[in-house]
Amino acid sequence: MAVTAKRAHTLALSLENATSYPHFDRIAFRTPRRTFATLALNGRDLNFMFDLAQQAHFCKLAPHAIAPVAGGWGRMGATRCELGEIDSATFVAALKAAHARANAPLPKGARAAKPLPVAKKSRSTKKAVVKKRAR
Repeated sequence: MAVTAKRAHTLALSLENATSYPHFDRIAFRTPRRTFATLALNGRDLNFMFDLAQQAHFCKLAPHAIAPVAGGWGRMGATRCELGEIDSATFVAALKAAHARANAPLPKGARAAKPLPVAKKSRSTKKAVVKKRAR
């Protein structure tokens, strides 16, 4: 059975820490950390924000309904789901996987970037200050 836009919206907001906000011609669903899905205003499709392994898994699981978004976003894990073609169980599994990724804490190395060392200026690069003579 296909998933309706209303059902997709309800399921996305039922997940822990999930909120929605307008995002161009879509409704985005996010956790406090990041966006995990966007729903088209016309209700035809929903984009999941997967990592590449999740994207490959779900595209293989339902190739008739799920495919990478064209272009650069697809190469970063954005995955389009045709709501009229997807079965409910696969949709819920994909939505939960995208949500879990967005709700997970960032790796320790990604939390705080170390500042780059500041190069010291040499004397030759300093500008000379010229004082005007008083007359």
